[in-house]
Amino acid sequence: MGEANPDLAALLHDVIGDGWLKHPDELEKLLKFQNNHDVLDRLFAIKRKNKERLAEYIRQANGVLVDPESIFDVQVKRLHEYKRQLLNALHILDLYNRLKMNPNMDIVPRTFIFGAKAASSYYMAKQIIRLLCTIGEVVNNDRSIQGKIKVVFLENYRVSLAEIIMPASEISEQISIAGKEASGTGNMKFMINGAVTLGTMDGANVEIHERVGDENIFIFGLLTEEVNKLVREGYNPTTYYTTDQRIKRIIDQLRAGFGGVSFGEIADGLTIGRNGVADPYLCLADFASYCDAQGRVNDTYLDRYRFGRMGLVNIAKAGFFAADRSVEEYATRIWGLAKV
Repeated sequence: MGEANPDLAALLHDVIGDGWLKHPDELEKLLKFQNNHDVLDRLFAIKRKNKERLAEYIRQANGVLVDPESIFDVQVKRLHEYKRQLLNALHILDLYNRLKMNPNMDIVPRTFIFGAKAASSYYMAKQIIRLLCTIGEVVNNDRSIQGKIKVVFLENYRVSLAEIIMPASEISEQISIAGKEASGTGNMKFMINGAVTLGTMDGANVEIHERVGDENIFIFGLLTEEVNKLVREGYNPTTYYTTDQRIKRIIDQLRAGFGGVSFGEIADGLTIGRNGVADPYLCLADFASYCDAQGRVNDTYLDRYRFGRMGLVNIAKAGFFAADRSVEEYATRIWGLAKV
């Protein structure tokens, strides 16, 4: 964080000292400032500066103008179906459809930012990347929605790019299907930079939730035991297609062609199935819950200081995830080593 987000590091040094550099648990000293508007205003200013830096990168790399006043909603990670970038895309399509029906819909403008690499032979992952890019081309050039949403897929996701993205992020998308993510570390990097997690109870999200509490994270979706039960009893995604008009409209759009490109294989994968299995990662089952959570993000962001406190608490509670603490636990509990 000291290199990627030096302004935040300087703020921490100023208000809680520099002990957190060697003892990350000292970040919790920041908690006493969660209702201090001067500190929160400084955090807002740092976030704004980092958002402007990322916006300039996006302008140069993608030729897209994004508004630093919008919510920077970010999902950057390996492209895999279980990580459910597709669920994110389905919500964006639903939001776009609603804006098309009501361009004056009152929402906080949102910039959806993606970055990912897919295995060279992973055909469906590449189809999802194609879908995300196509959504961006349509949405970003549709003047009727008044710039209320923008969608950007950043090429060649890498460490140096993450160092620009993570300090600017406000929502950290960690939406893998419950029970599939072994841990994940990106969510911790977002956390220490003040982003608020929007996620399922999966992987390290579980521990983040334990640290920050219900009020400082946006949790949605089926729990692991609910996922297992649904699969065991026979999951039928066509039920959602026939009963949820939002889902039906999106699937029909994908099948008919969006932005002049047919995504029938994605539509079929969600409803008919591949190799006898439809929607194996339960995107349709979690769709409504995910959209509700996104609505809570919008409503919470309207309360500037409430959202700012959420970011501050996430920074303060991030020390638990430091590598030093993890290695020390291994050393003492598993390897039985004594400190030198």
